[in-house]
Amino acid sequence: MNIVIMGVAGCGKTTVGQQLAVRLGGPWRFVEGDDFHPAANIAKMTRGEPLTDADRAPWLEALRAHLAACGKRGESVILACSALKEVYRRRLAAGRGTTRFVYLRGNFATLQARLRRRRGHYMKAAMLRSQIETLEEPAPGTALAIDAALPPRAIVDHIVSAWKLLGH
Repeated sequence: MNIVIMGVAGCGKTTVGQQLAVRLGGPWRFVEGDDFHPAANIAKMTRGEPLTDADRAPWLEALRAHLAACGKRGESVILACSALKEVYRRRLAAGRGTTRFVYLRGNFATLQARLRRRRGHYMKAAMLRSQIETLEEPAPGTALAIDAALPPRAIVDHIVSAWKLLGH
């Protein structure tokens, strides 16, 4: 099984994903989706240029291939990935057992403030608007939607509780 922690920049995907992996332990392993971006994507984002679907295609394919390889080894993955569009989410879930999505929903002001405080990352606060414009929120029932303003521990607690109710 895979869990994809998704949402726009600044919503807390990495922090929540890392904490969830520690909490679940066992076969669960955290994977940072940003680590799979090709150099050209990183350079583009560093310049403040939004990515296109064509830019994201090789990145999504690398993530899908990584998830498939992990599945063959019997590993369960918690992936931090923006997964902004439904077609991206379908691609990530293709051919790999069960994939659940957790959508960290946040308001513009909170997310922008977080991005302005963040250091050492190529995703700049000025690019947040383009991600919000690209985002296709998951349809009800296709993702567990959680308020990104909650403390990370509360989000992790919510995820764990929700999946216990589903028998996972």
